[in-house]
Amino acid sequence: GLLSLCYRYGEVVNINLVRDKKTGKSKGFCFLCYEDQRSTILAVDNFNGIKIKGRTIRVDHVANYRPPKDSDDLDDITKALHAKGCGVKTPPHSSSDSLLEDDDVPVKKQKGEGCS
Repeated sequence: GLLSLCYRYGEVVNINLVRDKKTGKSKGFCFLCYEDQRSTILAVDNFNGIKIKGRTIRVDHVANYRPPKDSDDLDDITKALHAKGCGVKTPPHSSSDSLLEDDDVPVKKQKGEGCS
């Protein structure tokens, strides 16, 4: 699927597929954290505005990566992302955060969303 395409541009260290808390269904967007900033830039540049299965996707950078938070059994990487944020290997001004979103699904926008 779409997420597998993201792996073309670098090592993905964390994914947060946002779901409706009541139904468990996907809300049509996710937050994705790459290991390095170059991968984020490549993914945003190559995915934003493309059509997949008849739907245009929107991919952009986010100011702050949102790791999954509703799991009782978080792995070490996710715990570290909660503590330090995404892109800890890069300078603060160039974070590796991004969001991938399906334009056909209405969602609340966060300033600077994207899929990296």
